[in-house]
Amino acid sequence: MRHIIMLFSLVCGFPVQAQHDFGKSAYKVKKPLTHIYAEKDGDSLYADIYSPDNTARDRPVFVFMHGGGFSKYSPRQEEVVKLSEMAASYGYVAIPVSYRLTRKGKSFGCDCEATEKMNTFKMAVEDLFDALRYIVDHKEELGIDPGRIILGGSSAGAEAVLSAAYNRDLLLDNASAYDDIRFSGVLSLAGALPDVRYITAENAIPAVFFHGMDDDLVPYATASHHYCGSKEPGYLILDGPESIVKRLKNLNVSYMLNSYEQSRHELAGVRFGSMDMVFDYFNNVFLGGKQVQIERVFPKNRKKP
Repeated sequence: MRHIIMLFSLVCGFPVQAQHDFGKSAYKVKKPLTHIYAEKDGDSLYADIYSPDNTARDRPVFVFMHGGGFSKYSPRQEEVVKLSEMAASYGYVAIPVSYRLTRKGKSFGCDCEATEKMNTFKMAVEDLFDALRYIVDHKEELGIDPGRIILGGSSAGAEAVLSAAYNRDLLLDNASAYDDIRFSGVLSLAGALPDVRYITAENAIPAVFFHGMDDDLVPYATASHHYCGSKEPGYLILDGPESIVKRLKNLNVSYMLNSYEQSRHELAGVRFGSMDMVFDYFNNVFLGGKQVQIERVFPKNRKKP
């Protein structure tokens, strides 16, 4: 079955080896615990904590934001729970977080003003950083290493985590308040961000992307959100993974881009058949410091991993 793989290995500048092999599933998972990290607009925002059944006190963290167009769903979706349990079995403390569903009962399409869309991204990023502040402040209780935080998100959640990773200075008025919160890497399932030009040598982190090349909602390259026309209220240019990867490549930063021909927004779903590969990449690149750039193109007639 035909597929195209381009692999670029860069000179490794960080010969650090992860103490534990976080690329292998080795642990049972404890029953999740729920923590309220903030009260906003009458909502109790929470984080569910999935921990591996071990005694380590410096475990890496995998923080995940669900999709749903900023209007629906929760961290307790079946596939989010499954992914969190999987991450914990690899030795991570997995923390799917809730956030304000600011578009609940409202449009997020071409009749939604571009300024409202940007404000939606901003509020989600604010919620994420508040959750991260809570996590870092409770590092001893959670048994985590705040220097090894990996972000992940699907669709709207991917837009939020990519924005947090690369566009915090654009979206947050008080971005400096979170200068101590840094990331080891980011996983995006059908996500994009407002402005790739804000990716710099200082904030560029490794990334893994899964995206349909014909996504009709979130652009694969650079295009308007939902492909709204230039005269429609919701016209807002976003930069998708193809554009982000070009930036990372120029900065000699690691990435894995998984592109799916003739596929649309269904790539927002977790590709569980690929997660062993993803956790191996997390272990070697995000945590281990290896520098690797990978691009894969999966044709339509090939079974999606």
